[in-house]
Amino acid sequence: MRYLVLVTYLLLSLLAPWQCHAQNVPPEKPRVTRILFVLDASGSMRAPWEGQQRWDVAKNLLSKMVDSLNAYPNLELALRAYGHQHENKENNCEDSKLEVAFAPKNAGAIKARLKTIEPKGNTPITYSLLQSAQDFPADRTARNVLILITDGLESCKGDPCATAVALQRKHVFLKPFVIGIGAEREFGKQLECLGQYYNAADVKTFRTILNDVVAQTLAKTTVAVNLTDEAGRPVESNVNLTFLNNVTDQPEYNYVHFRDAQGRPDVLDIDALQSYDLVINTVPPVRQQNLPIRPGKANVLTYKTPQGTLWLQNPGLSPNPYGTVQAVVRAQGNPATVVALPFGSRQKLLAGNYEVELLTLPRQIRRISVKQGQETVVTYEAPGILNIVNDLKGYGSIYRLNNDESQTWVYNLPEGGSSKINLPLQPGAYRLVFRTKTAIGSKFTDVRNFTIRPGQTSSVSIFGK
Repeated sequence: MRYLVLVTYLLLSLLAPWQCHAQNVPPEKPRVTRILFVLDASGSMRAPWEGQQRWDVAKNLLSKMVDSLNAYPNLELALRAYGHQHENKENNCEDSKLEVAFAPKNAGAIKARLKTIEPKGNTPITYSLLQSAQDFPADRTARNVLILITDGLESCKGDPCATAVALQRKHVFLKPFVIGIGAEREFGKQLECLGQYYNAADVKTFRTILNDVVAQTLAKTTVAVNLTDEAGRPVESNVNLTFLNNVTDQPEYNYVHFRDAQGRPDVLDIDALQSYDLVINTVPPVRQQNLPIRPGKANVLTYKTPQGTLWLQNPGLSPNPYGTVQAVVRAQGNPATVVALPFGSRQKLLAGNYEVELLTLPRQIRRISVKQGQETVVTYEAPGILNIVNDLKGYGSIYRLNNDESQTWVYNLPEGGSSKINLPLQPGAYRLVFRTKTAIGSKFTDVRNFTIRPGQTSSVSIFGK
């Protein structure tokens, strides 16, 4: 009686219609939660457990559980058993059957069927999981939950872990619960890959776990996300938050973060039966793996995401000979691109040190520091124009002359084509190296030094030799 009162209290306080599902689309009617109990009825369930057979303990506690759930709205139960139709010596690896199909208020049918099942044979967990895919009705809006209760490992050379993951990826069911009855620690290590594993080493623990698992299934869970500055103040907001299913890596929820007038983040309904990675889509993004979400609780998660602004400011020149100049932003010491932007843009960035590569000619690298709440400006000098006036066909390159008298390659003239060009370049000292197509040796290479000044045209003549 105490057990039933406890379950009833928990579920009355926790059960609520679910209004939120993948990609935040509210269903037209309350979502149905479907719980499929997959029960081990193999021969090993006849083993004694604190004065009773394991089977008797399991069926009695499960009978009480379904009885306590019978009156709840938007809830359907079903029962699949395995290992109960063929003797162990037959080594039947397809001994699994949906004994009671999903329906509302069907506790009576489940209890009656549990009374008639006798444990006998093998432990075909993988086959049972595969068959469970047909047990759940085709309903994309439902929450499909699978609770596996077993005292043994797969005995039919299947791979239950791979099967469970594959079915989750197909959205057949959410992350399963696995309750190991009278299990050794090593037993659990082999089954925890299936989902959320619980070790019921004794009868009292089994009762508590079964109660907790069902309560988790039906509990309303919320998550609030605080985005703070470097001092821990929750001042950041308006950032996209993506909750990724960390089994399928697919987005389950997308939200744009919101804070009210008092600075409090809003409260989000999250299905706690999934495991999530949270991606805070700042630039660059912040990713938290395996979110520590407690089912049935009001969770508050806090992350430091201090941001400043990068302003790519165009020089005061109109029209700009470059047209639109792009910039590539990377975190210092990391070759990966954080973001690529055209000049004229403003972009929020996480506070930190960056390299900004300006795709001018020649390219430039600027090292910058972005600070919380501040704007960092990056610009470049107005270009000048190189005008090669000759119309010769040949091969040539342009180099920038450095302060140490070394040269750095900048540009190749069109190979074998005309040397006549108008090319925007950053101000500085340059060198043109050119040989005509008709020249009969390297010694006929022409070398010309020139200077580019902002907003001015520098004309260079080359000689065909």
